[in-house]
Amino acid sequence: MTNLFDLTGKSAIVTGASTGLGQGMTLGLAKAGADVLLVDHVSSEETLIKVKALGRKCDQLVINLMKENSLQTVVDKALDVFGKVDILINNAGIIRRTPAIDFSEKDWDEVMHLNSRVVFFLSQAVAKDMMKRKYGKIINVASLLAFQGGITVPSYSASKGAVAQITKALANEWAKFGININAIAPGYMATNNTKALREDPVRSKSILDRIPADRWGTPEDLQGTAVFLASKASDYVNGHILVVDGGWMAR
Repeated sequence: MTNLFDLTGKSAIVTGASTGLGQGMTLGLAKAGADVLLVDHVSSEETLIKVKALGRKCDQLVINLMKENSLQTVVDKALDVFGKVDILINNAGIIRRTPAIDFSEKDWDEVMHLNSRVVFFLSQAVAKDMMKRKYGKIINVASLLAFQGGITVPSYSASKGAVAQITKALANEWAKFGININAIAPGYMATNNTKALREDPVRSKSILDRIPADRWGTPEDLQGTAVFLASKASDYVNGHILVVDGGWMAR
């Protein structure tokens, strides 16, 4: 059974790998045997050190994914380092919190660009290599706000709804090429994106009161999920949005 989850010899790209959920999922892949290219707009040195300590091959690329030609640069770097791309985790994302009535076009466009446009076009660039080998695992990071509207985060909600639909659309077209495209929808996780919420005693309490697990999630909570979707264990799972939320959606 353990062979189903073994990623030895597999190579992965993880965006937004410097910290938080990206770092957590990266370490999950590395523990299962995968080599990883870390991609972020800042240095992922801390993650790189931790991955190498596990005995895996690891490199990093500091790049702004919203710049022209950056996505092909990511794929070219991975192919140069590993010779192939088996796994892509589209985790990089941003959030802007402003009441909808005051939300700016700039904030809307930037969030939509990184959170959804980059997901589609980086998947497209990676899939061209995966199709040659009839194998690949693409894991997108959605959110509970793919299902709900949220408060003061209209562009983030729209972008994560788009991620869910991109996941299904690509699965419809690419499953026949041996590529599995799925998404993880994390619940309320203790990351930089939720710092303001966790520091607001009223909002934090209202959130925790609804979570049956009675705690915020952690990056470690996504490790097993990422390994499952990146491994042979999920070979017949396609177009699925897997919620990891401590029971939030069940309430």
